[in-house]
Amino acid sequence: MQAAFYERTGPAREVLQLAELPDPQPGPGEVRVRLRYSGVNPSDVKSRAGLRSKAMPFVRVVPHSDGMGVIDAVGAGVAERRIGERVWTWNAAWGRPFGTAAQYVCLAQAQAVALPAHASDEAGACLGIPALTALHAMLMAGGVRGQSVLVAGGAGAVGHYAVQFARLLGARLVLATTSTAQKAELAKAAGAHAVIDYRSSDAAEQIRQATAGQGVERIVELDIAANAALDIDVMAPGGNCIVYGSGAGKFELPFFPLIAKNITMSYFMVYHLERGDRERAEAALTGFLERGALVHNIAQRLPLERIVEAHEAVEGGQTVGNVVLAIP
Repeated sequence: MQAAFYERTGPAREVLQLAELPDPQPGPGEVRVRLRYSGVNPSDVKSRAGLRSKAMPFVRVVPHSDGMGVIDAVGAGVAERRIGERVWTWNAAWGRPFGTAAQYVCLAQAQAVALPAHASDEAGACLGIPALTALHAMLMAGGVRGQSVLVAGGAGAVGHYAVQFARLLGARLVLATTSTAQKAELAKAAGAHAVIDYRSSDAAEQIRQATAGQGVERIVELDIAANAALDIDVMAPGGNCIVYGSGAGKFELPFFPLIAKNITMSYFMVYHLERGDRERAEAALTGFLERGALVHNIAQRLPLERIVEAHEAVEGGQTVGNVVLAIP
């Protein structure tokens, strides 16, 4: 099979390779997916760059956890009726050396989820990390029905889905922060009632005005290190700040404002969702996909052979939306 891989961490142009590797065969409880698209996420880029650890977790890594394809073979214990099923994958490269930047991937059958007919092939490669992160952030801690919600980075890969899920799950007010007029339009089109430029000197005041002075009850945060001060300022008493990312490994939070407002800080990593939480999110996502209720913001579609460009686009942070690779 044709596959992209790296055998040492470092810059994309220096370490990513494209070559023929042996076709994998599914083991017991596994399915083999003939991939059509592979999703490129910031976590994939950081792992390849060695930002978490310079040490290679395996001798060779085929990157990317998200993908979409068709099951073409099954291992022992898996129903043969799954052959021919369109699926999307999650955690393909998490703790494993074989991700979706290849023509085939074998993984536990639970990690290949049926993709409803309403969803495009490309969209299927955007679900494992961006969509599930956004959806779990809205479903956890009792959900968002009747709440005011602020989505940080409302035009990004996660944020664009988060705005939509907040509306679909019954939030009464959905706000988003962005940094440009183009991104603001994307967030509004996704369903945000109001969009605030987080770089504005009066960003906090704009958010307070949008909530009639009450503050927001839930914040979905992509960079707590950068945005903690704003979040605490605009959080309603008893509110919940749900954090899925940080631009810095260490950050400080002021104790008194947190305790004075009874603010809850919640953190999660989509790779480590509990089984029940993941199944709940998958079921909800399937329902939305079956109804054709979601808009998928795919910023770039590139062939697998241009994986270096894809990684650089995600790494540079200038791409607004998801980046996917077409598998030959």
